[in-house]
Amino acid sequence: MHVSDDSPPRSDNVIDLFSRQPYSHPFHHRFIRLAPELDGMEMLYSNETHPDRLFSIKILCWALRADGDIVGLVPWLNTLTACPEISDPLNGRWEGYYDPGIDEMFEDAPLHKVMELEAAAEYYEYSCEDGDDPVQEIPDTIGTHAVFSGDGFKTLSLREVVSWRLLFDGTIEGMIVDPEKVRETPVLPGDPSLFAAESHADFRYYFQHHIANKIKAQDPEAMEAIALLADS
Repeated sequence: MHVSDDSPPRSDNVIDLFSRQPYSHPFHHRFIRLAPELDGMEMLYSNETHPDRLFSIKILCWALRADGDIVGLVPWLNTLTACPEISDPLNGRWEGYYDPGIDEMFEDAPLHKVMELEAAAEYYEYSCEDGDDPVQEIPDTIGTHAVFSGDGFKTLSLREVVSWRLLFDGTIEGMIVDPEKVRETPVLPGDPSLFAAESHADFRYYFQHHIANKIKAQDPEAMEAIALLADS
């Protein structure tokens, strides 16, 4: 992918004082291209409450960073997070990727997604003046919901995420519908009625559809998890 000439210079010859690894400017670690996950692959993780169990959630997409690294992304707490970087109040830890179709666990992005992302990044060229310029928008395919609360989780409002918008600076925003601005249905990615959930003062978390449905049904286990997040 082509980036504007005013990008920060690489600092491969500078060593980070703490990690002892070559320093990499955040600009070169940003996300530059997304590829939706359409075959049901999942992320496996564990936490300290159930150390002998593995849990899974569906991967939303795969993402290419400017430095060439490729990772799976999942809605995790209040942001879209690279699978190897997840963290939560129960010390959730990434254990790997999982393909339920062939019952196989792996640690690196699948080859077909690597090829798709690298080819797309080479094909598309962007010249952006501002970091918040949108460069790509993909539909949400896993039923993600944004949770809003303005009273400390005494009341909750859940809204479906329609799409995810990638900005030039690497930020990825979950886009939801402003009902007052809807002019055509169905509302599709890129629709003018969409706005970033994170921009709303009452936005709290993202949940995939099975958890969102449990919250809607006042499931005790789900509500207990909400209470834990509220106290953290």
